[in-house]
Amino acid sequence: MRNILIIGAGKSTSSLIKYLKEKSTSEKLFLTIGDLSIENAQKFAGDHENAKAISLDIFKEEERKEAIKNADIVISMLPARFHIEVAKDCVEFGKNMVTASYVSKEMEALDEAVKNKGLVFMNEIGVDPGIDHMSAMQVIDKIRENGGKLLLFESFTGGLVAPESDTNLWNYKFTWNPRNVVVAGQGGAAEFMQEGQYKYIPYHRLFRRTEFLEVEGYGKFEGLANRNSLAYQSVYGLDSIKTLYRGTLRRVGFSKAWNMFVQLGMTDDTYFMQNSENMSYREFVNSFLPYSPTDSVELKMRYSLKIDQDDLMWEKLLELDIFNTDKKIGIKDATPAQALQKILEDKWTLAEDDKDMIVMYHKFGYELDGKKKQIDSTMVHIGEDQTYTAMAKTVGLPVAIATVKILNKEITTPGVLRPISKEVYEPILAELAENGIEFTEKEVDYLGYNKDNIVG
Repeated sequence: MRNILIIGAGKSTSSLIKYLKEKSTSEKLFLTIGDLSIENAQKFAGDHENAKAISLDIFKEEERKEAIKNADIVISMLPARFHIEVAKDCVEFGKNMVTASYVSKEMEALDEAVKNKGLVFMNEIGVDPGIDHMSAMQVIDKIRENGGKLLLFESFTGGLVAPESDTNLWNYKFTWNPRNVVVAGQGGAAEFMQEGQYKYIPYHRLFRRTEFLEVEGYGKFEGLANRNSLAYQSVYGLDSIKTLYRGTLRRVGFSKAWNMFVQLGMTDDTYFMQNSENMSYREFVNSFLPYSPTDSVELKMRYSLKIDQDDLMWEKLLELDIFNTDKKIGIKDATPAQALQKILEDKWTLAEDDKDMIVMYHKFGYELDGKKKQIDSTMVHIGEDQTYTAMAKTVGLPVAIATVKILNKEITTPGVLRPISKEVYEPILAELAENGIEFTEKEVDYLGYNKDNIVG
């Protein structure tokens, strides 16, 4: 049996572990599932004959090294900042490694050592990053092989609530880490390229600069810019491209409403609020508004945001129950972002029978034989339930498939890698399609940078 060590047993591992269990007999796999909580690990291991749970604290060096030394390959499903210690041990003991996280500078620095040992460290093999890379590179390579020249590449991904579970005015519920949603876009301006010009959107304008997109069968969405769209320009080989834009998808109207929180300062994560544990939701809101001995919190907020009482924006705020005097933030020394997250989790947590949805949309503009053309490629996947969510499936399945293919020496290129080569993306995308995760491509009229489709 070949021992796969899985470090981290969070929600995103459900489909990963299910796939590997199902393959365990035919592929001769044994899964060791390690987590700080033995209960979490045991929940996923169950009573399967080819899986076991262990308690694993990665900050206990001896314990961590022992587990890695006994593995044939290591899957790290830890928070991204913790991968590096696992990676160093994998180099030391000559073990291949797979993660769904972005390649950090520390991980990149191991590239030479990984190559010297002939190891495969596959990173960015989840959904975004991951499926986005593979599906994009498949089309980009096809265009190049046919003699086309890339002019435009836009890519959007959204973790959203499925249509049948979309029950609030925001058309949104948390389908992944709520904190990442609340602080999204902070830490610098969004940077991208349109028609050969570098463009920047500062955080305070980010949610008012969106692009509309239509996905057949699912309606209209809006895309807002990721922080650095240019990070993959050289990785994808798009150095001469005129338009390069990567973004996040939401339902139309979400960004305009979210901008209310941004303008008031409620998403700030840089300072702590006094007496936050005893602060009511209403007091939290009032702390960002001017003092008035006569005006109500509601009146001050409408005046500050310049919205009328019959405005849908106001209805969205009321739906969140943010003026409640009885509910408490309940977090000591909370930042505004942490307090806002607490309020939102009351209303945006998925119900037991809710389903989530992943939507991905790529645009490829290119020139071939003197004519400008465009391919639009879309993928929509809806989760099964609260265990096998669309998020868990689209993150976990690529990780699992890559792991087996590395073990079987179908992926052999050594180094700290991303899934951007044919050796990686062709077989993985084919197997994802067999599991219901597939793209629909269609030729459309080339529009270039369509300013009529932009808000703000």
